[in-house]
Amino acid sequence: MSGRLAGKVVLITGGASGIGLAGAEACAREGASVVITDINAAEGAAQAQRLSADGLAVSFQRHDVTSEDDWRRVIDATVREHGRLDVLVNNAGIAVIAPLEQETLDGWRRTQAINVEGVFLGSREAVRVMKERGGSIINLSSIEGLIGEPLVPAYNASKGAVRLFTKSTALYCAQQGYGIRVNSIHPGYVGTPLMVNALGSLPPEQAVALHQDLMTRIPLGRTAAPHEIAHGVVFLASDESSYMTGSELVMDGGYTAK
Repeated sequence: MSGRLAGKVVLITGGASGIGLAGAEACAREGASVVITDINAAEGAAQAQRLSADGLAVSFQRHDVTSEDDWRRVIDATVREHGRLDVLVNNAGIAVIAPLEQETLDGWRRTQAINVEGVFLGSREAVRVMKERGGSIINLSSIEGLIGEPLVPAYNASKGAVRLFTKSTALYCAQQGYGIRVNSIHPGYVGTPLMVNALGSLPPEQAVALHQDLMTRIPLGRTAAPHEIAHGVVFLASDESSYMTGSELVMDGGYTAK
């Protein structure tokens, strides 16, 4: 298949829904062979089957991004199946609305384990298999990694960590001459299950008020659709971004421009 990613092998975590699923479809339609992974085996397998039935090269592996053993298994299986790995998209993540005085230590640690440790483990394993021929690592951070929000301290901390981890890894790979570019995407508010679930944890009237407030603070006046963020994934996965590393791609409808 021809396309901007023709011949590339792409692995996307959290690929059963939201930005991960949209990114998987977009990459596959641009000619990539895509492996989606997710903790939700039933949904991940169903989505991979749906996309495959549409003629796209998409497969699925169940994957706990907090598990070092799982990361090595998934990366090695991808290389055995496809011969290499060209692009890793560290997309899996969670967001829980829990202000400082309501946040628990277990909740804090769970957010950091998935959102930060998962990115670290994935990047380390990807570098292991990419460093001979180069590649691209794309880390999904957030505008919450650039600015503070009072209701999500654990999420803020995790996405800020992803932002600077991305820069450190980009510099390291460049210093080592690996030919691996490492960049972060910072979406604003996106209509995904993650956002729906976060708002759904609030009392209905509070959720409605928060959503209305967000709409007034986004200059474009709406949330993003997952496929809009997927365009950024394709760009950073492609050779069109060959001079970008350690960069932040902000896709937020103007939210952080004020």
